[in-house]
Amino acid sequence: MVVLLALNWLPLHAATAHAGKPQAALTFGILPIGGPSESLDAWRPMLDDMGKALQRPIHSISVSTYEGLAQAMSEERVDIAFVSGVLALDAVNHDRMQVIAQLTRGDGSRGYYSVLLVQKDSPIRTLDDLYRQPGHWRFARGEALSTSGYLVPETQLFASHKLDSDTFFANVVVNNHQNNALSVANGEVDVATNNTADLERFAQHFPEQYARLRILWKSTLIPHAVIIVRKDLAPQLRTAIVDFITHYAKTGPNAAAELGRLKLIHDISGFAPAGDAMLAPFADVDYTLERRRALSAQWVNDAAMQARLQKIEYDHQQLLHKLKANSSMDLPNHGDQP
Repeated sequence: MVVLLALNWLPLHAATAHAGKPQAALTFGILPIGGPSESLDAWRPMLDDMGKALQRPIHSISVSTYEGLAQAMSEERVDIAFVSGVLALDAVNHDRMQVIAQLTRGDGSRGYYSVLLVQKDSPIRTLDDLYRQPGHWRFARGEALSTSGYLVPETQLFASHKLDSDTFFANVVVNNHQNNALSVANGEVDVATNNTADLERFAQHFPEQYARLRILWKSTLIPHAVIIVRKDLAPQLRTAIVDFITHYAKTGPNAAAELGRLKLIHDISGFAPAGDAMLAPFADVDYTLERRRALSAQWVNDAAMQARLQKIEYDHQQLLHKLKANSSMDLPNHGDQP
């Protein structure tokens, strides 16, 4: 499902529009937090301000799945987007978009964590309890493009043990974080993936069900989501977008009010300047899973497998080099940004 909303536009200085013509609209894609409508409502105040600052309409797209947002970006229906590192990596690797900023939170955290959830009284007390009974437990996870719901736990918990979660468990359900947490709380599955940020929201909306949950495992730190923009936007426009995003709620007479609007997006405190190089951890996740696929595949001979592994290694190193190089050349004129 895709929800498309045209935001109200009030130009700051109508006289600046060339020959009285309105500036072309921009489309802002939103990573689904909760549901699509909830995400649109949370972002609308900031996007209204963006439309005024850039003196052009801002349309927004929020979707119910990661794949939906990835498709919208691949079809070039999105000019700016708030996305996970995994979705950003795909857009950057295909030379469509670039990272300009990373969200910051009021608690000062640099990221969040993927977790495995079980019921408080579950017999699964440790990861060894989980591993020693293949084909026994019921599992709920996120979709394949979900960083914390699939990719990170798959890399750190299963690929590292030469396992595949889709074949390890008795059955697997794919759903969003909220529904997966509810499934554990209600005893419909034995274990599920989630993340610390979504669990905070879950605790607020479902305190009774949250009280039934226990965190079995927590990942290494996952960097916060990022803002990306299309590389083919006019340089002057990209710079204006960067200036707005990275100074929003930080400078000017309206900073306090702007911070209040950001807090509607689950305690976001602002956006720090960032570049493509911060996506390297997500490239490492993809590299690990690609190697697992190669090692578990059927090959005509060992030479064929080794050739594939060498190609995966080469592509990974090329991507890391590209991310670093992009960060050194992207958006050279940021005004007074650090």
